[in-house]
Parts: sequence; C-alpha cells; structure tokens
Amino acid sequence: MDSSEAVYQGLKRAKIDFIVSLPCVNLGKILKIIETDEKIIHVPVTREEEGIGICAGAFLGGKKTAILMQNSGLGNCVNALTSLYQLYSLPLVMIMSHRGTKGEPIIGQVPMGIATPKILEAMDLKYFNPKTPEEAIETVANSWNISMSEKRPVSVLLDTSYW
Repeated sequence: MDSSEAVYQGLKRAKIDFIVSLPCVNLGKILKIIETDEKIIHVPVTREEEGIGICAGAFLGGKKTAILMQNSGLGNCVNALTSLYQLYSLPLVMIMSHRGTKGEPIIGQVPMGIATPKILEAMDLKYFNPKTPEEAIETVANSWNISMSEKRPVSVLLDTSYW
C-alpha cells in the first residue's frame, strides 16, 4: 500500500473530519487526497500555532481534529500546545513528516529531527513512529481515541524512510 494512502485511510478510520495543514513535500499527496474528500474540512494555514488554535476551536465546535505538518514546525507551536491544549485537556492528532531522520538529504533538517522526540517527551506528549504503511493505518486510526482518552495531543511521526 502507498504510504500517503495509508495515512489517509487511518484518518478516515479515526473519523477525523477537520484537518489543518502546512505545506511539506512528504505530505503533498495526502493533502491532495484530503482536499478532494467532501467529508473532511481542510484548512491550509501558514503557521503551526495558527493551526493549533484553529483546531482547538473546531474541536470545541464538535469536530475531530488533526494537523498535518513537518516536525520543524513543532518548535513554533510548543506554547500553544502547552498553554492551550494541555491546560484545557484538549485532544488533537498531529501527523508529522519527521524530517532529519535516517535518509534525510538536507543536513539542515537533522538537528530538529533529533530534537523532535525529546521535545514531545519534555511536554509529556505521547508519540508513535510507524515504519510501514500497514502500521501507519493502525497507528493513525487509533490516535484519536488515545488522544480523547488521555485528553491531550498525540503525535504520529513519519520518518524520512517511511516515504
């Protein structure tokens, strides 16, 4: 199965119906698929913390929310994740293209690639790292329920080699 299609199928199984996204070469195909799905509201944004705030409002309005972004943007939204999501116990699925991992062609991505899991751990946020499309379907599909039960964001990190 195609890696992008697997993520999409996981989102559908989780019944995610509101997705905010930022551009990323690895997420491009998923974003095109989502854009054609009439049952998903897709809101492209230019800043990660903007997306985090929009997802909070959408959740409070009854939507199941996810943000699709590159891991380099995690640093941009740490404050919103801690002062909004953790303070008010809000769920969110964060699908991250985990740049800077094994096979990354751009050396400038490596420092944040190494830091990403450590940042999530420092914020006490659970994350998963599926290695195959089959594993990604299950991981993404289960992420919303985990996020709801724990009342906090859950991340799915998709390494460079996943794509």
